[in-house]
Amino acid sequence: MTAQLDSFYPTRVDFGTLDEIRQAAAAALPADVLDFVEGGAGKEITLRDNRLAFDRWRILPAPMSGVGAPSTRTEFLGMPLDTPILTAPFGGDALFHPDGHPAVARAAQARGALSVVPEAGSFSYQRVRAAAPEAARIAQVHPFGHAAAVAERVARLGYEALCVTLDCPVGGFRTRNMANRFDPDQRHFAGNLTGEDGAPGVAEVFGQLLKRGGMVWDWAELASAATGFGLPWIAKGVLTPAAAERALAIGASALVVSNHGGRQVDPAPASLDMLPGIRAAVGPEVPILLDSGVRTGSDIYLALALGADAVIIGRSAIYGLAAAGEAGVDRVLELLTEELRTLMILSGAPTIASIDASRITRAAS
Repeated sequence: MTAQLDSFYPTRVDFGTLDEIRQAAAAALPADVLDFVEGGAGKEITLRDNRLAFDRWRILPAPMSGVGAPSTRTEFLGMPLDTPILTAPFGGDALFHPDGHPAVARAAQARGALSVVPEAGSFSYQRVRAAAPEAARIAQVHPFGHAAAVAERVARLGYEALCVTLDCPVGGFRTRNMANRFDPDQRHFAGNLTGEDGAPGVAEVFGQLLKRGGMVWDWAELASAATGFGLPWIAKGVLTPAAAERALAIGASALVVSNHGGRQVDPAPASLDMLPGIRAAVGPEVPILLDSGVRTGSDIYLALALGADAVIIGRSAIYGLAAAGEAGVDRVLELLTEELRTLMILSGAPTIASIDASRITRAAS
């Protein structure tokens, strides 16, 4: 009699691979919205190099390791994770699916992941947190004059940390959007930008992001504002050891090594390439997340081996959302975690903490 195995394939949505999910998202989205998701700045050199950076590494197999049931559990700033993944604070989420970030957060909660909730999202911080309070625990904000007011508001809602996006004082020179004359309805970005409770209006923030020559904060202004945050804060958009050390010096509790998915400076270094140097500069105790270019479970493994504590996924979460709403995001997280777990077995890594540089090697040139 043949043994009955649990199905490797999904029960809620019929996606066998991450590429199938991306194809379904591409079919569901208008062409200009898909370009908005997939495009980068300038000549998109950084966008491409983010992926090539992962291809420069190999995972070392460990036959007969005895590891059969590895644990993907870890934590970030004291918040537990069943898988070392956070979803990114991408704005305009209702452009991709009407359920938006509440659906993303519900999927993350079901998989034991965390969601970073955007300031420029389609839904308010309150609505996303109400949808999934165990996942929606970090609120994102731009470092403009209202940041301290946002910190006070999200603390009242029960958020446990603030994610400050450092690398977007203006939007990058995104040529696909320009070629498409992309001009989305600003209401898709106005969930928190209401002009009330200390928040600016959406038109004011869009004006800042699109205008060259406007007011831009420096480190001193961020340091001054951070004294009033009242929450641990994460510096997102750090790409050099000097910037990492400066952020920590003014009070950041954690870092996100990121080039904004290739959407800001082009050409800029790939995030993965800069990660080891930043980890060496700040030491082993500082929590570090890696984003930009993460698409597979092997990417997560390599990021962990090179110094990250967990990763942030943006485009992959959007693909899942666009393809099938909450169920699509759930399947993305399932596939990423299952590939990571498989590689942990094959490389002999019993825990997330055991994944380090000794388990990988540079690809032969």
